[in-house]
Amino acid sequence: MSILRPMDMTSKQLKLSALDQSPIRSGGSAAETLRETIALAQACETAGYHRYWLAEHHASHSLAGPAPEILIGHVAAATKTIRVGSGGVMLSHYSPLKVAENFAVLETLHPGRIDLGIGRAPGSDQLTAMALAYGSQIGIEYFPTRVADLMGFLGTGEPPTEIFKRIKISPKPDNPPEMWLLGSSDQSALLAAQLGLGFSFAQFITPEGGEYVLDAYRQRFQPSEFYPAPETNICTFVICAETQAEAERLLKSRELSLLRREKGEFGPYPSIEEALAYPYTEQDRAIIARSHRRGIFGDPQTCKAKLIELANKYRVDELVILTITHDPVARRRSYELLADAFQLVG
Repeated sequence: MSILRPMDMTSKQLKLSALDQSPIRSGGSAAETLRETIALAQACETAGYHRYWLAEHHASHSLAGPAPEILIGHVAAATKTIRVGSGGVMLSHYSPLKVAENFAVLETLHPGRIDLGIGRAPGSDQLTAMALAYGSQIGIEYFPTRVADLMGFLGTGEPPTEIFKRIKISPKPDNPPEMWLLGSSDQSALLAAQLGLGFSFAQFITPEGGEYVLDAYRQRFQPSEFYPAPETNICTFVICAETQAEAERLLKSRELSLLRREKGEFGPYPSIEEALAYPYTEQDRAIIARSHRRGIFGDPQTCKAKLIELANKYRVDELVILTITHDPVARRRSYELLADAFQLVG
């Protein structure tokens, strides 16, 4: 493994993007969450964000985004210039042909604005994953072939699966959507390098060691019709508020949410009041302290400095920001404050 040389990235050179997991807040509903997704995407476009990615999770009481391809269409129709895509489609559940057709339609309707981010994780529990793959005998070991077939359907080449080579999708957009592999380990990174796709590293899941994963991706990258050179970004969790104290107050909800997930408890995103009233044990507080490595929180200048430091460490020029707060107004304000700090142009 080579020794990384940090970049000297400045705020002017950095692109900021957004990842929306469509969180359901305590006291709210999934329907409200989807409306909040549209409003947040519009706010991010106005603020100057580069792209807006929508996550995929199934049978969840916490997250309301099982069908990113549907949300992408609504968000793209409700905005004008921001790139919109999946962060990501869990391809292990689906037919590559059907995913190709979905995103070909989206790209045809919104040319030059659609991203197809692909994930390997199930985005669900085992039983739900079985239901999603109803009737299919194809296991996760075929994931690389699924990705290659998907590239064949959307690109100018042919799917590697021999029997599919006669299939031509319609509509076929003039240019395919941008294709990314998403991951938090070297497995997806090396596959992205082998196939010549962009790679997005989930730093908010794996807070340490990702710079070496990205370095391995860059070293092993093989050019493709989709990307002539390596393309990377990282996704990180951020809560930005007017003051450090307010950011720490908003963080209480995330602390309790992560603690509950650690204990196998999956429910709506808790309010600050719920978090403050929770009877934490010493072990709980230790878990919470460790969770702080998985995010950035503070006032605008603090967040800006830490994000620039992160971009230099990982040698990327794009940061995908994941922000969740119980109050949708505070969530939107967090994105706006970051945009102002980085002087994004809407």
